Amino acid sequence: MSHATESPSDWVVRWAPQVKRGPILDLACGEGRHARYFRDLGFDVVAVDRQPVDLPGISFLEKDLEDGSPWPLEEYSFGAVVVTNYLHRPLFPRLAESLAPGGVLIYETFMLGNQRFGKPSNPAFLLRPGELREAFAALEVLGFEEGEVARPKPAMVQRICAVRR
Repeated sequence: MSHATESPSDWVVRWAPQVKRGPILDLACGEGRHARYFRDLGFDVVAVDRQPVDLPGISFLEKDLEDGSPWPLEEYSFGAVVVTNYLHRPLFPRLAESLAPGGVLIYETFMLGNQRFGKPSNPAFLLRPGELREAFAALEVLGFEEGEVARPKPAMVQRICAVRR
């Protein structure tokens, strides 16, 4: 595995100080780089992915979030929700609802234009310009960026940090 996928996203690191309490939800956690990052900061973390991963000290839920079954985290209220490199638009309302008052959403994924850099290239899996800001309009936006990035690899991304007031 490359260092880039082991290291937390620069966007997540930038906004992590806004997170005041847990638990933290790392949605579609992959290998768990952000789950481990927040665990190491002292937070309780719940990580969810459809593929099992061993994450000591982290509550892990193996779940396909796109199979139409009920939201598996109904009983939780999170101090932060972290999503990177994943897009399933039907979850947007659930993510906002899952934030506790003062909870922080840190979201970063690919947007239209990423086709020229490789995958993902299917427009169904790429955000439209401004889409995260629109999807989370009920939250207070602390930071929003969209456009081309060079690290960890060239890509077109969109990212938001927002708080539930």
